[in-house]
Amino acid sequence: MDAAGRARGDEIENEKYEPVVPEAEDMESDPAAEPEKEQVLPWREQVTLRGMVAALLIGFMFSVIVMKIALTTGLVPTLNVSAALMAFLALRGWTRVLERLGVAHRPFTRQENCVIETCAVACYTIAFGGGFGSTLLGLDKKTYELAGASPANNPGSYKDPGFGWMAGFLAAISFAGLLSLIPLRKVLVIDYKLTYPSGTATAVLINGFHTKQGDKNAKKQVRGFLKYFGFSFIWSFFQWFYTGGDVCGFVQFPTFGLKAWKQTFFFDFSLTYVGAGMICSHLVNISTLLGAIWSWGILWPLISKQKGEWYPANIPESSMKSLYGYKAFLCIALIMGDGMYHFLKVSGVTIRSLHRRLNRKLASNRVANDGDEMIVLDDLQRDKVFSEGSFPSWAAYAGYALLTVISVVTIPIMFRQIKWYYVVVAYILAPLLGFANSYGTGLTDINMAYNYGKIALFIFASWAGKDNGVIAGLAGGTLVKQLVMASADLMHDFKTGHLTMTSPRSLLAAQFVGTAMGCIVAPLTFLLFYNAFDIGNPDGYWKAPYGLIYRNMAILGVEGFSVLPKHCLELSGGFFAFAFVLSVARDILPRKYARLVPLPMAMAVPFLVGGSFAIDMCVGSLIVFVYNKMNRKEAAFMVPAVASGLICGDGVWTFPSSVLALAKIKPPICMRFTPGT
Repeated sequence: MDAAGRARGDEIENEKYEPVVPEAEDMESDPAAEPEKEQVLPWREQVTLRGMVAALLIGFMFSVIVMKIALTTGLVPTLNVSAALMAFLALRGWTRVLERLGVAHRPFTRQENCVIETCAVACYTIAFGGGFGSTLLGLDKKTYELAGASPANNPGSYKDPGFGWMAGFLAAISFAGLLSLIPLRKVLVIDYKLTYPSGTATAVLINGFHTKQGDKNAKKQVRGFLKYFGFSFIWSFFQWFYTGGDVCGFVQFPTFGLKAWKQTFFFDFSLTYVGAGMICSHLVNISTLLGAIWSWGILWPLISKQKGEWYPANIPESSMKSLYGYKAFLCIALIMGDGMYHFLKVSGVTIRSLHRRLNRKLASNRVANDGDEMIVLDDLQRDKVFSEGSFPSWAAYAGYALLTVISVVTIPIMFRQIKWYYVVVAYILAPLLGFANSYGTGLTDINMAYNYGKIALFIFASWAGKDNGVIAGLAGGTLVKQLVMASADLMHDFKTGHLTMTSPRSLLAAQFVGTAMGCIVAPLTFLLFYNAFDIGNPDGYWKAPYGLIYRNMAILGVEGFSVLPKHCLELSGGFFAFAFVLSVARDILPRKYARLVPLPMAMAVPFLVGGSFAIDMCVGSLIVFVYNKMNRKEAAFMVPAVASGLICGDGVWTFPSSVLALAKIKPPICMRFTPGT
C-alpha cells in the first residue's frame, strides 16, 4: 500500500500523515543513493520464504493494531515506517542468530527488505482500507438500529458480518486495481519521473538501514523497540485488572477532574495513541485537540441547551434525531469540505501537469516535489533494473478482464441490492480514475481514493433508490475506493522499488501475496473484535464512529437533506465552508503562516469520539518535541522505534484480552471515580 508518511485527502479514519523519519542530512551519505555496492539478485530470489513468513507475522500484528484503532477512534497513523523497521529487525536478527550458530544463510538485502515491507503493508492495509471500521461496519444490524427509522433505512437493509462473504467480497475487489495501471508504470515512474514523496521516503529509510551507520543505529533501535514494547505490553496487562465493569479502569481516569472527564477531557493512559502521536505531525495532534475543545468544550454544551426546542427531549442521546445527529453531520461536513477542496486541487494539478507535458513534451531528469523541492533522479542503473522487470501488458489486461467477470458474477450474489451493471460501470471507470489518482498522488502525495469512494457511495445510493440505496451505496463505494486505491498504492511501491533497485515483478508478487493474506487475516481479526467487544456502542470504548457516519452518508444520498435534524443543515453548510476555507488558506498563505492553520479532517475526529485520544496524541507530540531538543540526530531514527514499541505492545495485548473476553473471563476489579462527599 502507501509508503511511509503518505498524506491522504480522505476521511481521518484512514488518514496517514508524515511520520518522524531520518532526514538526508542526518545520514552519513545520501540515503537515496545506492548505500553499498551489492549484487542485485533476480526477482525470484528477492521473494523468499523467510520473507513471506516475516511479512505474514508483521501483517497480522499490524492488522490487530490497525483494527483496534479503526474500531475506537478511526484515526489510523502511518505505520509503514514501523513495518519497514520491523521487517529489517526481524530478518537482520534472524541472520545474526544463524551467523552465531554457524549456519550458512543467504544475505539480507535491501531488495528483500523492500519486498517484505510491501507484502506486510498490503496485508494490514486490508484491515482499514477494506472498510471494517466504516463502510462494511455500516452494513451491520447494530448500526442500522442506531441510524433510526427512515424511508431509506428500511427493515432488512443490513447485512451482519460473516467471514465467508467478507473474505469473498474483499478478494473480488482488492486484486483488480493492482493490474489496471501495470502497462503505465514506466510512464509514471520513469518517463514522467513523478516523485511519489512517500515512496521516496520509504526508499530513503530502507537504503539507510543497509549502510554501516544504519547497522549501528539498528542495534539501538532494537533495544529501544524491545524496551518500550515490553513496557507497553505489561502496562496494558496491568490496566486490564481494573476494567471489570462499565466505565472502569485507567482508560476512564479523571486526570483533569470529574467535570472535564464528563466532557471527555482526560488522559486515558492509552500508549497506542501516545505512540500514534509520536508518528503523526505536531499539526495533526494540535488539530485534533482544537477539534475536541471546539466540539466538546463549546458546541455540544450549547446545543444541549436547545434540547426540547431543536430536538425532542424524550429520545435517547444516541438517536440521529438528537444531539448525536449534530455530532455526526457536523463531522461529515468537515470531512466533505476538506475532501472537496483536495479533490478539486488534485484534479486541477493533474490536468494542468498533463496538459503541460503533452504540449511541451518535457524530457527532464528533474521533477518537482509538490511544486517546490527538486529531486534529481537520473540513475541509469535504477532505470535499467526497473525496465528489465517488465510484466506483459496483455497479461495485465487479461487478468483485469477475468477479475471483472468474476466480480460481475459474484458481487450481486453477495449483495442483491447491487445490480451487475453497477459493477461493470465501476470496473470500466476504475482505470481512468486510477490513472488520475495515481498521477495526482505522485505529484501531491494525496491519495484521493476515499473521495472517489464517497462520490460513488452517493451515486450508487441515489441510483438504487430508497429500497436498496443504503446497502448499494456502502458496498459500491467500497468497490470503487478499493479499485482506485490499489493502483496508486502499487505505484508508490514501484517508486520505492525503483530507488532500492528492487524488481517490479517481485513487488507485484509481494502485493498479490500480501493482499491474499489480508483478505483472510483482516476478516478473522475483525470478527474476533466484533464477537469479543461491544463494537459500535457510541457510549462505550469501541465507538467505531465511521460505521454510523458512512451509513448516514448513504441515507443522505437516498433521502436528501430531509434526514437532518432541525438547524443541522445550516450548521453543516457553515462547517463545510469553514473546512473548505481552511484548506484553501493552507495553500495560499505564506508557509510560516500556513503551517499554523489546523487540518479540518483532524479536527473532525473528536466531534464523535471525544477528546481523550487527542490528549494522548499531544503527549506523544510533547515527547518527540523534547527528544528533538535533547538529541535531534538520535531522535530521527529512535522515535519510529520507540513509537512502534508503544503501539505494538499495547496492540498485541488486545489479542489475548479479546480471547479472554470470548472465554467469559472478566477482570477482577472495577476502578471507578466518584465525587467526594
